Amino acid sequence: MKKLEITHITRYSYTGTAQDSVNEVRLTPLTDNRQACYHHSITTEPASAFFTYSDFFHNRVHAFTVNKLHRELTIKMVSTVVTNDNDNIPSGVASPLEENAMRLSDDFQNQHAEYLLPTSYTGLTPELKAYSDAISDQDITLCELLRTIYTTIHRDFTYDPSATSVQTTVGEMLQFKRGVCQDYSHFMIAICRDKGIPARYVSGYHFVGDLQGGSTEFTQASHAWVECLIPGTGWFGYDPTNNCEVNWRYIKLGHGRDYNDIVPVKGVYRGAGQQDLEVIVDVKLIE
Repeated sequence: MKKLEITHITRYSYTGTAQDSVNEVRLTPLTDNRQACYHHSITTEPASAFFTYSDFFHNRVHAFTVNKLHRELTIKMVSTVVTNDNDNIPSGVASPLEENAMRLSDDFQNQHAEYLLPTSYTGLTPELKAYSDAISDQDITLCELLRTIYTTIHRDFTYDPSATSVQTTVGEMLQFKRGVCQDYSHFMIAICRDKGIPARYVSGYHFVGDLQGGSTEFTQASHAWVECLIPGTGWFGYDPTNNCEVNWRYIKLGHGRDYNDIVPVKGVYRGAGQQDLEVIVDVKLIE
């Protein structure tokens, strides 16, 4: 069990004045069987009143509006979260044949359709289908198949923050052979869905303060990974960017079908001129 403190500051600066800024913030760490959020606060400058609700995917959303004229908008989140290791060992003892029968059944596929259908990010191109078909799912358990998927992706792609943008699709990533955690996660999701495995995009943080290697964005501890559903057992986390299963270092904010469902901060405003965005994220291990 580890205690982690997260500070996430988002600052918009405008060359002109802005007003009627309407925003949604998804920055509340989840409490589930692997982590518990003990303290959480969100403040803004200019100060704003929040309207809080849970979205379709049960992510906590803070919505607010800044009506008065302003040249800068700052959103600050501070949280304390206790995390546990997730050993990623399913409790079931089903054989590969039984697992395949369960995951490919009409009832299971219909129940989890939102995590099986393609999205604008995870559309299945012929090239992607060929890549997926090359990963065999015969005579192995789903745990073994998922491990093969994320290790294959990690082997075949290069982490490169300059290669892609926030709009990059999995088809484009396959052409570039490069990307960041968002791209790696979307790519694994697309492969899993093609094989009938419900998969969802997870937004959160990755503590790397005591590590020298890995492929997390070191200037920002913000990170993305994948959760997959194993029938009869539950959801398990996998990080194709860092070639590992999720453990105590991962702090989950929320999940959705892809990045669009779990954008940490998004909004619109009225005003002329340009805007500059600054994001500062810090994750500390509290002894």
